[in-house]
Amino acid sequence: MGRPAPRLVLASRSPQRRAILETLGVPFELRPVDADEENEGVPTAVAGENALRKALAGKAAPDEIVLGVDTLVSIGLDIWGKPPDEQAAGETLRRLAGRTHEVVSGVALVHEDGSVRAATAVTEVTFRPLDDATIAWYLASGEWQGRAGGYAIQGRGGALVERIDGDYLNVVGLPVVTLLGLWPDLLGITAA
Repeated sequence: MGRPAPRLVLASRSPQRRAILETLGVPFELRPVDADEENEGVPTAVAGENALRKALAGKAAPDEIVLGVDTLVSIGLDIWGKPPDEQAAGETLRRLAGRTHEVVSGVALVHEDGSVRAATAVTEVTFRPLDDATIAWYLASGEWQGRAGGYAIQGRGGALVERIDGDYLNVVGLPVVTLLGLWPDLLGITAA
């Protein structure tokens, strides 16, 4: 008899990531971590490094795989993480208005033996032009808080978006397609 399937540990405080895994029916343990995060550089490298730092901070125990994810918003080398306050959120939304940006997520799985599987996901999001009244309406909702780029596509932020190209769940906070590429058996489906 082989070893049991490893347990997934989510090294995150994100309610969106938790909800996505729950919706998929994936059992996991929540282990929020603190990790120093990069915020400058090539966006895919920054998101990948931050995801790895989070996964390593989760300290995989025997029979565990720790999942670290980091999501950011970028245009070129300009990176927006979670805005610290409403003024910064408004400035971010003004910069994104009427433009296409990338939502970049790094995904890292760290096994108990220290081995790592990692990848990044990129989804292009185009905002419609936004006037001051629309930005004020969105900011008043408070939904921008704790969100990369200062918006939540699955909520009122969906009204800011004209179109997306790529994995919708990446924009929400967990690129499921990328995660399944790293861990194909995660859903526990066995071939008939």
